[in-house]
Amino acid sequence: MRCEFCDATTETEFLRHHLAMTQAQLRVTFLFCALFYLCFALTDLLWVGYELKTCLLVGARMGVAAVVLTCLALLKRRPDSIPFTRVAATIVEVAGSVGFLLIAALRPSEFSLHAISMSIVIIVLYIYIPNRLVYAAGIAAAATTLFMLLAWWLGQLHTMELATMAALLALTNLFGYVAARRYQILWREEYSAQMVLKNLSVRDPLTGCYNRRHLHEQLLETEISRAQRYRLSLTVIMCDLDHFKAVNDTYGHYGGDAVLQSFAALMQSMTRDSIDSVVRYGGEEFLLILPETDLAGGELLAERLRQALASTPVEHAGQQIKVTASFGVASVDFATSTHDAHLNMIAAADDLLYAAKNSGRNRVCAQQLV
Repeated sequence: MRCEFCDATTETEFLRHHLAMTQAQLRVTFLFCALFYLCFALTDLLWVGYELKTCLLVGARMGVAAVVLTCLALLKRRPDSIPFTRVAATIVEVAGSVGFLLIAALRPSEFSLHAISMSIVIIVLYIYIPNRLVYAAGIAAAATTLFMLLAWWLGQLHTMELATMAALLALTNLFGYVAARRYQILWREEYSAQMVLKNLSVRDPLTGCYNRRHLHEQLLETEISRAQRYRLSLTVIMCDLDHFKAVNDTYGHYGGDAVLQSFAALMQSMTRDSIDSVVRYGGEEFLLILPETDLAGGELLAERLRQALASTPVEHAGQQIKVTASFGVASVDFATSTHDAHLNMIAAADDLLYAAKNSGRNRVCAQQLV
């Protein structure tokens, strides 16, 4: 009913992804609302004439416009805040509803016309001001209820007129909710599809690890830049399954795929979620990116991975497939390293990997780059 992702993290990522567009839509809607309230001050003059009530009506319109413009100005100062964006949308919805109800109360002889305007206000609350659906529904329902109470108290309408007005406004709320709900669901379905496509473009479909393209286009450069900025250590581990061709020849390609998936799952389970990165670098070759990790930490992780893989056969089609891997560990401490030490990190790790293979396989070779 809330039309939001069940997972709070996914919902936050969705809101962050659309934040710029949401704020742009809010700015347009806020300006329209301010102009709407100010321009209709002319109708106050035409219907009421030059009276004290006219000043109150114009004051109410100017008050709403002032609240809207203030929120508009504050949005420019908080362009990256999701909570503030929602608060601003809610404040404008409440201020607009209260302002309209005050205007209706000050012009009680026109409640039939006010009902038309109330329908427009309801549609704006549901659709044109991007906010949580539960907030919009709550504000619209409260405003509709208060409007009907004012119509009953001040409008001097017949019972049938009140009943008809209530039914029409209830339908407007219902249709507004259904339209907003459909819009919210489509928006999130589109985001989900985009994330699936993005995930497919950066991850290896067999193992779920990042692919080499993502490594070179974004991942490695991002981690190196962060390590340089904060003068941290960065370690990479190049690892390769030993005699993998023999595994394919003996157990078939499905057996080889099972080994790759098992090894990838092992690395992902033994690295830090959302911090470390596991990349499928080649056929049976993987690369681990370990931010804020020194050489000793990288060597320790590589040794743990080596021992875990060697001691845990991979089960496939009722068979136990025993495999080992070799590891090359290269590390740079950006607090003390030279400017170009990081340029050959992957090449250095690859050389260390082949040194491990040439010295007997199923072992770890490590080096501090300076």
